[in-house]
Amino acid sequence: MIKNFDELIMRVKEARRGTAVIAAAQTESVLDAAILAKKEGLAESILVGDAKAIQELLQKMSPEHADSFEIVDTGSDLNAAARKSVELINSGKGDLILKGKTDTSMLLRAVLDKENGLRISDVISDVLAYEHPDGIKLMTDGGINILPELKEKIAIIKNAVQVAHYLGNTNPKVAVLTAVEVVNPKMPATLDAALLSKMNERGQIPGCTIEGPMAFDNAVDATAARLKGISSPVGGAADIMIVPNIEAGNFYGKMLTYYCKYRVAHIVMGTKAPILIPSRADDGETKMLCMALSLACIL
Repeated sequence: MIKNFDELIMRVKEARRGTAVIAAAQTESVLDAAILAKKEGLAESILVGDAKAIQELLQKMSPEHADSFEIVDTGSDLNAAARKSVELINSGKGDLILKGKTDTSMLLRAVLDKENGLRISDVISDVLAYEHPDGIKLMTDGGINILPELKEKIAIIKNAVQVAHYLGNTNPKVAVLTAVEVVNPKMPATLDAALLSKMNERGQIPGCTIEGPMAFDNAVDATAARLKGISSPVGGAADIMIVPNIEAGNFYGKMLTYYCKYRVAHIVMGTKAPILIPSRADDGETKMLCMALSLACIL
């Protein structure tokens, strides 16, 4: 089982070198990611967007790499860059799409286009991986589904479990997070959590062990779980955290980055090729780690 991002990068490099398609690459952080990935021997990148602006940034940031990338000129039209990036994936030119200057919603419109898009699942979801001292943990969904219902939560769990399997965890422990650890009819998230746990117990959501409802402390701290009377292999040892809504996931992810200072990576699952939608505030290393996570999931 892969324990940290250094191991992840090594595994990908040993297996294959991938190609990232960067949608609207005329921004420093994604070009930094492309340069880092190239130096690491991790991935090549196709830079889609404003060719003049991209060349100027490359000359400023790393002149020795200014002529090292394929550039596809779509001018300053961000929608055109998103559509062209999807087209390149469909034609087999790349393995993944990394968001550049485009908005997430703009890129996803192109990805989810009914005629020319990349959707292969009814529900797509963003899975965040973070480098915890006890290993790589996953959290979902803080980027796509605003207020998922039970059917969507089933798909969200399955997408996250698939990522865990790619990382070598054959039976990840899944905590369905709520504010409390008991079912409360006035808190719909606790009802969903109990149903998801029972469905897993009956084999309807395979490949993992699900417990819920669980408060965050019970999921990550064995002492808290014991004191609250939770007898479950997930208590204090969760590998995957399922949040009830996008706000919770957004806060969770940003606290990992800005308070905990953990290294993180995102991947959107449920599409023909991984889609990477890190924050525009994320640095080049984070975006390079997103590439590594994506390539590990398509080896």
